Amino acid sequence: MFRVTQEIDFCYGHRLLNYDGKCKHLHGHNGRAIIVLEAESLDHRGMLVDFSDIKKQVAGWIDANLDHRMILSANDPAIPFFREQGEPLFVIEPNPTAENIAKLIYDFAASAKLPVAEVSLWETFKSHATYRR
Repeated sequence: MFRVTQEIDFCYGHRLLNYDGKCKHLHGHNGRAIIVLEAESLDHRGMLVDFSDIKKQVAGWIDANLDHRMILSANDPAIPFFREQGEPLFVIEPNPTAENIAKLIYDFAASAKLPVAEVSLWETFKSHATYRR
């Protein structure tokens, strides 16, 4: 089994609904997504996937959709205010936890036909969540 990993840094804001702690308030993170791809064989170049292709596809999507945006639950009552102000948002159905954001990135990588094995989202230097099927 071959494995390649790429790290993608981005900044985002969020808050957690139905949560009794600091994260119930709007706040931001300097996040790091770690994308792990796996396959049994290599292509004609001797590569699993070219790192520049991962960067173009996944980092490009993160930059266009998640970087410097508020990632909010579809149930968040602040959404109309942010939209009125023209603030950049990314709305997801579930609570925007590190676990759900890791799954969001995983699902995008899989939809881009990359052989994604897992995605970890480092929310701080000491805390991360991982999603894999």
